[in-house]
Amino acid sequence: MLTYQKHISTREQEVLEKISFGLTSKEIASVLYLSTHTIERHRKNLLIKMDVRNTAGLVRRGFEYGFLSL
Repeated sequence: MLTYQKHISTREQEVLEKISFGLTSKEIASVLYLSTHTIERHRKNLLIKMDVRNTAGLVRRGFEYGFLSL
């Protein structure tokens, strides 16, 4: 387990959790009462902060950093 954790906001954590359940940006926006554009911005910020290139990488890093659990 990695000891270093990136700082992500509470909202980004919520978005990451929804991504891990396989929800699309449109579905996440609906559940969180946000615009699809806002969700896309959170997703892009997560990709940058977690230094990954795709959704699979986000989920993997989410588990590595302890933001997600089974």
